[in-house]
Amino acid sequence: MARRIQRRSRCRDLYQQFVTPVVLGFLLFLVYSTFMIGYRIHKRSSLDKDNFGNNFIDKDLNWREREALESVPSLFTKEVLDALSATTSSDNPLSLDSLRKNHSMDNSVQTSSEGNEDKMVPGFGHGTWIGKGSNALNDTPEMLHERSVRQEKRLERANELMNDDTIQKFEKAAMARSRSVDSAPLGNYTIWKNEYRRGKNFEDMLRLMQDQIIMARVYSGLAKMTNNLALHEEIETQLMKLAWEGESTDIDQQQRVLDSIRDMGQILARAHEQLYECKLVTNKLRAMLQTAEEELENTQTYITFLTQLASKALPDAIHCLTMRLTLEYHLLPLPMRNFPRRENLENPKLYHYALFSDNVLAASVVVNSTVMNAKDPSRHVFHLVTDKLNFGAMSMWFLLNPPGDATIHVQRFEDFTWLNSSYSPVLRQLESAAMKKFYFKTARSESVESGSENLKYRYPKYMSMLNHLRFYIPRIFPKLEKILFLDDDVVVQKDLTPLWSIDLKGKVNGAVETCGVTFHRLDTYLNFSDKHISDNFDSKFCGWAYGMNIFDLKEWKKNNITETYHFWQNLNENRTLWKLGTLPPGLITFYNLTQPLQSKWHLLGLGYDKGIDAKKIERSAVIHYNGHMKPWTEMGISKYQPYWTKYINFDHPYIFTCRLFE
Repeated sequence: MARRIQRRSRCRDLYQQFVTPVVLGFLLFLVYSTFMIGYRIHKRSSLDKDNFGNNFIDKDLNWREREALESVPSLFTKEVLDALSATTSSDNPLSLDSLRKNHSMDNSVQTSSEGNEDKMVPGFGHGTWIGKGSNALNDTPEMLHERSVRQEKRLERANELMNDDTIQKFEKAAMARSRSVDSAPLGNYTIWKNEYRRGKNFEDMLRLMQDQIIMARVYSGLAKMTNNLALHEEIETQLMKLAWEGESTDIDQQQRVLDSIRDMGQILARAHEQLYECKLVTNKLRAMLQTAEEELENTQTYITFLTQLASKALPDAIHCLTMRLTLEYHLLPLPMRNFPRRENLENPKLYHYALFSDNVLAASVVVNSTVMNAKDPSRHVFHLVTDKLNFGAMSMWFLLNPPGDATIHVQRFEDFTWLNSSYSPVLRQLESAAMKKFYFKTARSESVESGSENLKYRYPKYMSMLNHLRFYIPRIFPKLEKILFLDDDVVVQKDLTPLWSIDLKGKVNGAVETCGVTFHRLDTYLNFSDKHISDNFDSKFCGWAYGMNIFDLKEWKKNNITETYHFWQNLNENRTLWKLGTLPPGLITFYNLTQPLQSKWHLLGLGYDKGIDAKKIERSAVIHYNGHMKPWTEMGISKYQPYWTKYINFDHPYIFTCRLFE
């Protein structure tokens, strides 16, 4: 009896332990199933109302169609995707079988009911009601038409999806997408895992390290922002290590870089788990990008400022040469300061050159190259004008180194009594307080960071009258009929005698045109938004080059060129018609008065263009080092410098003492 009682007690315990939970679980399952069935029935009934009253049956698409749809979800609207994935029943007008069989669908449905004037508008897939019933919508005919067009486009896209070629393409895309799924274990920095594996050389590893540094800075900032100081310090320590490895040049650097990349990858993986939030990371990257762009812009502006400063300043060697020559000139007795053959200076039958410069070495190259390539140097006369600061050095150099049988004369423009502020508007403007303030602003924010596009106009050469003397040539040389103007940054490689026999056809200026298809035309230099410019000039008129120009001084005087220059210079007192310089006013002054010369006479670009063909340089009569990279500076383009240095005697005691180009 006791055993029976004990057995019953044991069975009851087992029943309570196992059966009771099973029964309760089954009851809960019944409740849940009932709830879900009711919910699905409710949902299906709602779906029926939106789709012609048809009962859609939920079935999965076959695997090929499902992969295709998942690969390109952005190509279709939500309604089309829902309709395509809802069923494969042939009864459904939007089913896959139906779409394959029929390329067009007629959705014209008309319904009527007694006592109700509501009706369905034909041609709409979801049913659009109009009328007086309770379900009526106030859709306009335009809205109904737009809805019809949208429906037709959806059906067209659905038909395109069923194309066999498209399905195969989607299958390939789906398989490629599945292979790209990253299943790397924690610790391998997954964003750059593929690049890390494919890296074949040291440069690839360095690029990967640079990418890691960017993300490390992002997570370092996020860690500090979220007060995760331990992770922040760890990332910063690893950043310092990566920076040191990038600068190291040891033999074992490659292996250490690999180790550092692996360590940083592990840290970034943990940081990604703890800190990653799409919006925060995006904002951090955007802030870093904006900061980098601002720093780059400031750096580029400052580099432009320094580049222009370096290109315009004379090197120490040339400054040394100038000082030594000036000292020697002032020690020279007065009777020995005169140049020979002064009778040739006003002879109109000779070939006269005008050269305005304050660079003694550059002027010597221009004169030497012209004389050495001239067939008859005795017929060439050089008129060199400088300022009082360089007059002694310029005179002493050519007294010590006369240009063979050619004639040379040195003047200083301060001796021209007629050249004063009452006569010359540009001289009056250069002496004005506004112009001096423009040039001599001392605040760094005003001079360096005011915009790189304006820096080149803050060049003190524009304040020098030497730059504007070219507009006063007939006044400087009143008895000459023709003269060839040369800049001091040119080299003459051919005999220029034929230029004096060129027929300018009544024009004043003979120059090589510089315009191409869309550049170096008047709108490049002048402000055509100003009515004075737009009413008088053609914006697409071709520009030309200063630096090698043959001037007919008779036509110059006949056309009142200097007075025209004064007129426009007065209008531009506030620098609104053009920015500073001599080419824009030259283009205006000689407008329709310039005769184009053959391009072989004048080649530009040796001061900025590194891609000029050597044969083209050798064929040119005059090569021009216009630009920042002057041949007498360290910035000069090395492959072009020999064309300039070949006319310098490096064994000359003054040049040798000043250590030019060392």
